[in-house]
Amino acid sequence: MGPIGILTVQRTINKGRLSGLFTGLGAAASDLLYCLLTGLGMSMIIDFIQANVSVLQILGSIILIVYSLYMILHNPGESKVKDTNDKDDNDNTRDAITGFLFTLSNPLIIFLVIPLFARFGFPLPEHRWYHIILGYLMIVAGAMLWWTVITYAVDKVRSRFNQGSMWTINRVMGSLLLLVSLYGLVTGMYDYAHTLHLI
Repeated sequence: MGPIGILTVQRTINKGRLSGLFTGLGAAASDLLYCLLTGLGMSMIIDFIQANVSVLQILGSIILIVYSLYMILHNPGESKVKDTNDKDDNDNTRDAITGFLFTLSNPLIIFLVIPLFARFGFPLPEHRWYHIILGYLMIVAGAMLWWTVITYAVDKVRSRFNQGSMWTINRVMGSLLLLVSLYGLVTGMYDYAHTLHLI
């Protein structure tokens, strides 16, 4: 699941399935960007990410720590919980953008993409352009299928929660996100100190 999975579940519970789906859509767009950088061989950007992965991980972890503290301290009962059918384009856009940025703040994804592309031989020089486009579309489709299943399952039990239980869920999800973020911060700082030969 990771931090973005926790965020998607929390938003689905608090604001409805559409909010979770748009968060997942933003995450899928970020995944696609990392896949395109890998597949198109943009070595300059990949080299930059590889050279600065510790710094990027530290910055991303700090952003997630701030958000997780907000989740822990913010009582969803203080604001109206949105009805599942209540559509707010601004909220949906915001959910997608934050989902994109949170996923983008985790450059370690590229180290998952590179071996997967190598394992499955994608893309290869002999692949036609439409094979490559289809491959990237399937990556997005697979990600969205994952988010659809997650938000559907969470939305099915959403109605059983009252304001008090939603605040408890916020605290639990925020605490999980905080632990993951703190781990990312500590490992990022350790790796950065190691590259500077401080340890």
